[in-house]
Amino acid sequence: MQTIKIDLVSDVVCPWCAIGDARLQQAMDRLANDYALEVEWHPFLLNPDVPPEGRDILEHLSVKYGRSEEEMKAAQHDIIGAARELGLNFEQALERRSWRTFDTHRVLAYAKEQGQDAAFNRALFEAYFGRAESPTDPEVLVPIAESLGLDGARVRDILASNEYAEQVEREIAYWQSLGVSSVPSFIVDNKYLLAGAQPPDALADALRQIAGERTAGA
Repeated sequence: MQTIKIDLVSDVVCPWCAIGDARLQQAMDRLANDYALEVEWHPFLLNPDVPPEGRDILEHLSVKYGRSEEEMKAAQHDIIGAARELGLNFEQALERRSWRTFDTHRVLAYAKEQGQDAAFNRALFEAYFGRAESPTDPEVLVPIAESLGLDGARVRDILASNEYAEQVEREIAYWQSLGVSSVPSFIVDNKYLLAGAQPPDALADALRQIAGERTAGA
């Protein structure tokens, strides 16, 4: 059975990353009988310039995209609908704030060492979009860590220090150097870039094609 390696570049405050991950899981289900798929998560800063106190989501999106808050609200409703179709909890997506997630990614780097980064990312999607909680708040991060069997005190120590900062900065810069400028981005076999939260069938077809090209070139 062929192994397909997928590097998933993502940020926990990106709604399309939550949707893209769910769609990828559906695509992987379609391919499970033919391929072994390995997914590794990597950090991205969707909102690098947001202040520490965060920013109202509609205000933030209006400024970022140069559109009215009403237009952005309508766009968010479309995103919420897409999430609900996948069974994702986006119940408080319109109540959330925009956050800079550098410290969150430092905690996720620790979780990755423990093999829990995928579960941690998904729990943060639930906390952020489902409950409008801040993914940068220690009182959100620590209970999630402990629910996954991780050391809550260790998470607090990481947040109180600069631990993993250089690692996260290096990873972000690496993927940007390879042309990743938006998320989610799926890099397959260190060679092919699939950008955006594509439908499960499209993802599955693309992965099959990549595997086929690799076989033909062997």
